Amino acid sequence: MSTAVGTSAAMVRSGLLWAFVGVLLFSFSVPMTKVAVGGFSPYLTATGRAVIAGALAVLVLAVRRVPWPERRFLRPLLFTMLGAVFGWPILLALALERTTSAHAAVIAAFMPLTTALFAVLRGKERVPLQFWLAAGAGTAALVVFALARGGAEGGDLVADLLVIGAVLSSSWCYVEGAAVSREMPGWQVISWVVVLALPLTLPLSLWLWSATSSDYATTSGEWAALIGLGVSSMYLGFFAWYAGLARAGTAYGGQVQQLQAPLTLVWSAWWLGEEVTALTVLTAGIVIACVVWAQRSRSSPVVAPEE
Repeated sequence: MSTAVGTSAAMVRSGLLWAFVGVLLFSFSVPMTKVAVGGFSPYLTATGRAVIAGALAVLVLAVRRVPWPERRFLRPLLFTMLGAVFGWPILLALALERTTSAHAAVIAAFMPLTTALFAVLRGKERVPLQFWLAAGAGTAALVVFALARGGAEGGDLVADLLVIGAVLSSSWCYVEGAAVSREMPGWQVISWVVVLALPLTLPLSLWLWSATSSDYATTSGEWAALIGLGVSSMYLGFFAWYAGLARAGTAYGGQVQQLQAPLTLVWSAWWLGEEVTALTVLTAGIVIACVVWAQRSRSSPVVAPEE
């Protein structure tokens, strides 16, 4: 193996590791959200975590003295902001007012697959048939698992369209953000995304707080959950996620997100007392096998620019 190939292979492996770290941090989102909405409205939970991430990003960018991004980056950064800060959390919150989380999970299981599709269409990434077979098998396992947990119930056309919109917006923002992270470190990408959102998220959060705070008796645990969402799911998770997608390729790195559902169930069982069944363990095993299968379908290492 030549030095160049060895270096690119090592970069791919590090990219998959970074992507997994990002998914690991994202997997805490559901249990933390479940705790947070006990003390805040669902909409304030969505916008508030973006404000927390934005405030942290302002500090980080100031300390590192990062210059304002070049004009050519503003469009993809704004698209990333629309998907990550507004599209996914708000559309999902609206959907969950009309349907169950289990039903929404059936559609959300397609996110790694749609991310790969957008990566091929938008990023011109090339993947073989074997990759699509592996991605499809993993998606099918997650869909069957969600259906087994009651996902067939609670069907509602409006809710389904909202979840589809949430999935598409999230997948698109992953691809747009990953494209920028090939020329800009991932931590700067998400930092600018949440900072650009502050002119909207800050006043909206203040308005939501004034309108809804009297309806809740917020505990310290619920505050901790909201802060955790802002620091981990909305900010630090994307540090690792975009670094991983830039190194491993968006289509391949995005398949690691199939591991998020099993990980989320582990944390939900640990924190919230939810049951981990034999079906959960079986699904996790199938998903892990499909992620490995997808990675082994790579005909040659993807070379990604260093940050």
